[in-house]
Amino acid sequence: MKFDIIRANQRGHFNFGWLDTHHTFSFGEYHNRERIHFGALRVVNDDIIAPQSSFPLHSHQNMEIITLVLAGSVEHQDNLGNKTIICAGEIQTMCAGSGILHSEANPSYNEELSLFQIWIHPRQRNLTPSYTQRNFSDQLAYIDQWQLLISPDAHHDRLQINQEAYLALGEFQNPDKMFNYTLHNSTHGVFIMVISGQLNLAEHILHNRDAIMLRDCTEVNFTVNHSTRLLLIEVPLTITL
Repeated sequence: MKFDIIRANQRGHFNFGWLDTHHTFSFGEYHNRERIHFGALRVVNDDIIAPQSSFPLHSHQNMEIITLVLAGSVEHQDNLGNKTIICAGEIQTMCAGSGILHSEANPSYNEELSLFQIWIHPRQRNLTPSYTQRNFSDQLAYIDQWQLLISPDAHHDRLQINQEAYLALGEFQNPDKMFNYTLHNSTHGVFIMVISGQLNLAEHILHNRDAIMLRDCTEVNFTVNHSTRLLLIEVPLTITL
């Protein structure tokens, strides 16, 4: 098994007043030649958006875009005719495909919006753009197990994206138990970020917003010291752009 650790304070960071953002990979004004992407995983942005602030209408093309709301709510509008509110516990996916226009806003007058925005390179280009949204609050209430929420195949209890990629969340609390994640494909890699808590993996300790990228493994084993919330993204390491 090979791995690289990205500490929370090693990410790109910008505070524009209305937006306080951390970039795990190169994005916008943050350039890091050593950290452009991890296989098909292109962006993991950790955003806090002030009340009554927004990303104005902008375009995307040929990217699978996932928005995971941690706290607050985001108001989404796009040129497909969607106008929705995504709340904490919900996930939104967009296949940007041949091109999509959308805006994102924090509609609250007093509550900050905290979210992850994740971009994954697609396996097929120039598809018809599409939008999906789902509330996973019930599934996320389960403790000490991964909840697979996004996958490449259609399934009644998760969202589908246009890539051989998987996204899971988990809340782990038992410090005496060894937990694991088994990869769907041995040629894939795994990105894990600590949303909160403490993760013990590969003889290293990871804290809030630390991340680890793992390759050349079929299973990941780990323990936690106390209540720990994790984000996991499994992706192909070889892609054609």
